[in-house]
Amino acid sequence: MLAGSALAVTGTVHSTVNLARWRRPPARPGPAGERVSVLVPMRDEAENAVACLRSVLAQAGVDELEVVVCDDGSTDGTAALVAALAAGDDRLRLLAGGADRPPAGWAGKPWACHRLAAQASGAVLVFLDADVRLEPGGLAATVALLRGARLDLVSPYPRQVAITAAERVVQPLLQWSFLTTLPLRAAETSKRASLTAANGQLLAVDAARYHRAGGHAHPDVRGAVLDDIALARVVKAAGGRGGVADGTTLAHCRMYASWSALRAGYTKSLWDAFGGRAGAAGALAGLGLAYLVPPVAALTGSPVGAVGYLAAVAGRAAVARRVGGRVLPDAAAHPASVAALGYLTVASLRAASTGQLRWKGRALSARAGAGAP
Repeated sequence: MLAGSALAVTGTVHSTVNLARWRRPPARPGPAGERVSVLVPMRDEAENAVACLRSVLAQAGVDELEVVVCDDGSTDGTAALVAALAAGDDRLRLLAGGADRPPAGWAGKPWACHRLAAQASGAVLVFLDADVRLEPGGLAATVALLRGARLDLVSPYPRQVAITAAERVVQPLLQWSFLTTLPLRAAETSKRASLTAANGQLLAVDAARYHRAGGHAHPDVRGAVLDDIALARVVKAAGGRGGVADGTTLAHCRMYASWSALRAGYTKSLWDAFGGRAGAAGALAGLGLAYLVPPVAALTGSPVGAVGYLAAVAGRAAVARRVGGRVLPDAAAHPASVAALGYLTVASLRAASTGQLRWKGRALSARAGAGAP
């Protein structure tokens, strides 16, 4: 219990340091003085396609803008919606005719991103998920952050919209996890695989550096389920600098609207989030020791356990205030969040070991170590 509380306090102190040093975009970015390519892979995104693209096409401060969408074998009319929008704006074009299955050795999203990058003419490539909505000025600020910080890759983390109980329990762990465990500034240059964070929801990369590093065609990226992290790794391995930044004011995203969708989304990738079974076991043991043991001890009257629990709540609350999340009562339920993460990780490992990984109708290959954060 003492060790767990000490870990919780240490994690909160570390997150406080990270929050103070976490890169923010400029409040008033100047116009982007270069061509920017926004690249959007879509598979069955009819409910998101139009709203996402309109938020991009409405951006100010980017005079040379091209928007390219890769329809990755959609069956819900996504391509028709994009084509109709493109007919009224020559900055937007559609890559259609994607095969239902990517080539051997490729995962679906890296293949779509590779096709997009091959068609892009911008000096900056901005990969964007269809469930993301850019805020006004968000694109120019993203480019300004990339160039102003002299990074080769930057991933401004969008504000995560969480409405249902399941979302509110799980989604806040996204930012909390790397702010608590990862030394963000050191991670921008470190070539250690474990010191990498990225988020493919909104990811900007210098085009020349992307191609020199091998891009999504790199062997370590093309088959990765967590292709965003894998891409950040290969960029850093090639001598680049990159990592996550605060994108709270630049964009927002609602990843999953139900427990079933959330469970499916995390099941497809958590098996690879800790580098395999041993890494997952170690990570979950550490999380349990720091964030489950102290609150249980506090319920029995332990002052040391209460300190650990309150430290965890304080850290979670500080992150929530910064990223536009709910502070209370959500932060007080942090032990439930950690327990839910443990459940989802075990479910993902089980699916990987039994060959049952699937996403949007496609089977996924559990290629050990690909894209692990």
